[in-house]
Amino acid sequence: MAEGFANKYGSDVLIARSAGLSPVPSIVKETVAIMDELNVDVSKHVPMPYDPFGADQYDIVVNMSGFRLPGKQPKELLEWKVQDPYLNSAEVYRKIRGDIEERVMQLILRLRREQTRQKKV
Repeated sequence: MAEGFANKYGSDVLIARSAGLSPVPSIVKETVAIMDELNVDVSKHVPMPYDPFGADQYDIVVNMSGFRLPGKQPKELLEWKVQDPYLNSAEVYRKIRGDIEERVMQLILRLRREQTRQKKV
């Protein structure tokens, strides 16, 4: 969900890639459906494993797993405590989707402010 929102709304300041500590083989249909309600297409998303050896190539890593990331820590690590919606009702999916969307939008706004400040310097 976070990657979908980030790439749809923040492509002017970021390129989002998601990866998991224990990724599922494919994105679950409930996630696709719940994101489609907001016209965010995640149907072609392929879950990827997190690569701790490549963490330093990213400016920001957002960890939503609730677990400490293995290996070298990234330049900036954001820890978002987000409930996993898997096997929950559509109502729960929507609540979590809203939480993730709000967090992603706050991050996008922060990046835009930082970009504006850098242009002024």
